Amino acid sequence: MVVSSLIRPGERLVSFDEFRESVSDAFVPLEMTSADHDDFRGVVRGATVGAIRISEVTAAPHVIRRTPRTIRTANPDYFKLGLQVRGSCVLSQDGRAAALAPGDFAIYDTTRPYQLSFDDRFRMLVVMFPRHLLRVPPDGIAQLTARRVPGSRGLGAVVTPLLRGLGEQIADASPTVAVHLGDAVLDLVAAAFAEQLHLADGLIQQSRGNALRVRVTAFIDERLADRELDLHSIATAHHISVRHLQKIFEADGDTVSGWIRRRRLEQCRRDLADPRYRDLPVSAIGARWGFADAAHFSRLFKNTHGSTPGRYRADATPVTGSTRPTR
Repeated sequence: MVVSSLIRPGERLVSFDEFRESVSDAFVPLEMTSADHDDFRGVVRGATVGAIRISEVTAAPHVIRRTPRTIRTANPDYFKLGLQVRGSCVLSQDGRAAALAPGDFAIYDTTRPYQLSFDDRFRMLVVMFPRHLLRVPPDGIAQLTARRVPGSRGLGAVVTPLLRGLGEQIADASPTVAVHLGDAVLDLVAAAFAEQLHLADGLIQQSRGNALRVRVTAFIDERLADRELDLHSIATAHHISVRHLQKIFEADGDTVSGWIRRRRLEQCRRDLADPRYRDLPVSAIGARWGFADAAHFSRLFKNTHGSTPGRYRADATPVTGSTRPTR
């Protein structure tokens, strides 16, 4: 089965064995089977945008599996979002199966087994990113894997064309632009899945409690750089008690201070990956987002992102055209 009609100018088709190796290198260790090894052809192209890896996979029919054995081989803490561009796919995880047509997307978790089945030649855009970057409550994530998000309505109709355009242009974007594009993608993806959670629960309109949380989190985001931001100032601004404020976040298994800390660390991560701030000391980046103690900031950042702020900045490669990144 050839896929020449789906290949971009200048791309080189590779054999089954080469493709299987390149897929595992680009993402996480995977098992792959195909009914026709001899005639199989495919290609993987991609770019890294800050903490996000965006790849386009074009290939003949096959089945990809993330199994307990491959998870034991390497188990990085990632989510993957698969956007169907051409052809179709069935994604299975957590006892659910999502049938994806062109324009549809779904999310899956690399820390648990999953399977993607392609019955015909196809093209898929895959966005891979650390799980902690998706700002959706932990109990909500369990409801999201292998659920089809249609690209024809709701926020899916916004996310789909953005992702497709990003896949086309990201390799040519400047490092600064690429970092902000990656951040915008995560924010829109989080919004799309938050919408799915409300629909799944039958909540077409937000409850009063949810609406208040939205206002509170927006208030926090506008004042992340303010070192005086705390529970009392937030509660006072919204005319509620501190205990009421805490209950709003506890309903999602979260805390106010935990939310503030994660949002500040995320802003720091974005600045560290942004070439415009390369000459700004790491301690200054922490301070501008409310972390007055440089050592404390470094410990928090390392606990969240797995490396110190300085190492994260040194390792950041906003854009690379390599199709075979280090695992």
